[in-house]
Amino acid sequence: MLTLRKIVVLILSQAIIIYCIFPFFGASSLVLRCNAENNKIYQNLAVEIPQKLDFAGEAVPLERLDIRESLDRELLINTYWQSQTSLFFKRANRIFPVIEPILKKNDIPDDFKYLALIESGFANVVSPSGATGFWQFIQSTAEKNGLIVNDEVDERYHLEKSTEAACKYLKNSYSIFKSWTLAAAAYNMGDIGLGNTIKTQKVNNYYDLLFNAETARYVFRILAVKTIFENPKKYGFNFEDSDLYPIVKTESVVVDSTVTDLAQFALDKGINYKILKEYNPWLRKPSLINKGKNIFYIKIPFPDELLYKKHFPDKGSNYNDNK
Repeated sequence: MLTLRKIVVLILSQAIIIYCIFPFFGASSLVLRCNAENNKIYQNLAVEIPQKLDFAGEAVPLERLDIRESLDRELLINTYWQSQTSLFFKRANRIFPVIEPILKKNDIPDDFKYLALIESGFANVVSPSGATGFWQFIQSTAEKNGLIVNDEVDERYHLEKSTEAACKYLKNSYSIFKSWTLAAAAYNMGDIGLGNTIKTQKVNNYYDLLFNAETARYVFRILAVKTIFENPKKYGFNFEDSDLYPIVKTESVVVDSTVTDLAQFALDKGINYKILKEYNPWLRKPSLINKGKNIFYIKIPFPDELLYKKHFPDKGSNYNDNK
């Protein structure tokens, strides 16, 4: 025997089926209306190519179709790969203030900070060829430019020292090719490889040379990230200060002898081994034997600097209140 509740449920279910199946009941117009509204919200738009653009003061020939299309590709990728580019912004807020003065001190144009960003995304990655760290040095090139690379210390992971090494490499490339754009290309393919390409093709302008796929995209990737960073809202990136990763103040502890237990060393300094390695990724083992008696500076973040509330007190208070 049907109860009143069962009768109501049956009527409602039948009404839903009829509404969904027969368009003259209004379902069709509802779907069209929803799609129209969604199209106003979710749109894939062409990206704007700037009227003028330069790399390290050297003009980009945007009047050429091939150049515009190459730049357009990288702008589209970096604009619509929002998760990656958002992380670029967040990490760069912490890393650029370290890199920029080192570039300036070495007379390297500021635009090269974007080279480091596209090389690694400011993550301590290792490429299939063994290139390592923010500046992606292979071991032989790192050692040639003054970095220590061994089982317990790998200064390719040291932000300041690897930036100094990159400056040295770039200055040498510029002295050879007399162009910062070509120096950037040489960073990707090597001085010898670029020199051979120029000799074979009989032109010495990056934008006139035929490269392998990676080097052909390389400078355009830098240019695209530079363009987005200089005009973030135009390309759909909106951030508050609290969205970006803050600079964490540290003190440097001088080490010129053996540290047998870095975990205990960290605890003695008021942090843990995890934090020690995060701020000193160039330490590759749980101990530092230091047979060469080198002088190292180990960064120790002040404990309160590791608290979100320290950097964003208002946001931190709200967060804690919500908890």
